[in-house]
Amino acid sequence: MKKGLVILLLFYTALSFSQLTIKGKVHNNIHEPLEGASVYFNNTTVGTITNSKGEFELKIQEGNYNLIVSYIGYKTKKILINSENKHQKITIQLQEDTNLLNEVVIKDIVYDYKWKRDLFFFKRAFLGRSAASKKCKIVNEKDLYFSFDETTNIFHAYAKKSLIIKNKELGYLITYDLVDFVKQDDKIFFSGYVQFKDLRKNVSKKWRQNRLKAFNGSRMHFLRSLLQNKTEEEGFIIHRFSKIVNPERPSDEQIELARKTLKPIYAKVDFDKIILQPKTKIDSALVTIRKFSLPKYLDYFTEKNISDKHILSYEENIPYLDFKGYLNVVYKYEPEEYNYIKFNIKAPEKALGMQPSKIALIKGKTAINSHGIVAPKSMLTEGYWAFESIGAMLPLNYKPLKN
Repeated sequence: MKKGLVILLLFYTALSFSQLTIKGKVHNNIHEPLEGASVYFNNTTVGTITNSKGEFELKIQEGNYNLIVSYIGYKTKKILINSENKHQKITIQLQEDTNLLNEVVIKDIVYDYKWKRDLFFFKRAFLGRSAASKKCKIVNEKDLYFSFDETTNIFHAYAKKSLIIKNKELGYLITYDLVDFVKQDDKIFFSGYVQFKDLRKNVSKKWRQNRLKAFNGSRMHFLRSLLQNKTEEEGFIIHRFSKIVNPERPSDEQIELARKTLKPIYAKVDFDKIILQPKTKIDSALVTIRKFSLPKYLDYFTEKNISDKHILSYEENIPYLDFKGYLNVVYKYEPEEYNYIKFNIKAPEKALGMQPSKIALIKGKTAINSHGIVAPKSMLTEGYWAFESIGAMLPLNYKPLKN
């Protein structure tokens, strides 16, 4: 019995040394404590609210995190926390937000067909198109509003309040403070502060299985494997490629001219007309429009089966994702799901039986933290990872429990 007790004590001692404890107090600019302020580690399941004295205490596994502090009517504050000091005590002052959303704009939101159409496109980009994404529900959809600039072709989404998302596939209740959402052509960027909570106190076996499935092959899985020099062992195949202009696709200018040509007579146009050789401006415009769906660029592979050391570098012991051009990252242990094939592959027989993603660095090399995360807007993602989006997102403190 004593031996078992010693082992148990050693276990808890080791566990306590692996934790980071943060204590603090939140107040306003006249040093009044803010009760009920939300305090959490971004992108994790660890969070709390302040008591009547504005105090809080959080514990989390060692690592580097962003501590997020928010309170209605005040600017959200982000504080970098690291493991250099395992027991930290901080005081946080929040400033009143004088740049709140324009009330006139908010009052003018009309939940008409256009808003519903914009919401549909937003959810498809934000939540993803996977089967798991379809089980995600934004509880407060009407807190969203949208804008579109036809001159720049830029679509923006805004939220009056934090978005509350129920992910019934993974068993999470997600609070997402949307900072930025921009869509231009086929490029989508969004960022925000995220807090995860389990939908129920007891996490079901099914949810654990679904979370493991979401992790396997994910961007988090890839980057964690890269840090351990185990991408090949974990099932990832990496190729380098370049993009070349597709000579079969008309230019954007030609497509726009074709649209203007057809617009005045749109109702009378025979879109099914067989055209072997264009004889009129209308014929030429129809041929151009039919090629609109062709990809702008074609992938040209320049190097196959790249090793981890060729895309990972270090500066002062900090790891960086570091490569030129584009990478094709394929996860070979799971096939694409049907919805991905449906939306991305015209001929189902061309499905790979694996999950392909593409990445490019927007501003050059970017640091990778210990959780397998890179900074927002540092990496362009296409393919399977973009397809899954928020619907498959896991908290930073998620650890796969295999077998």
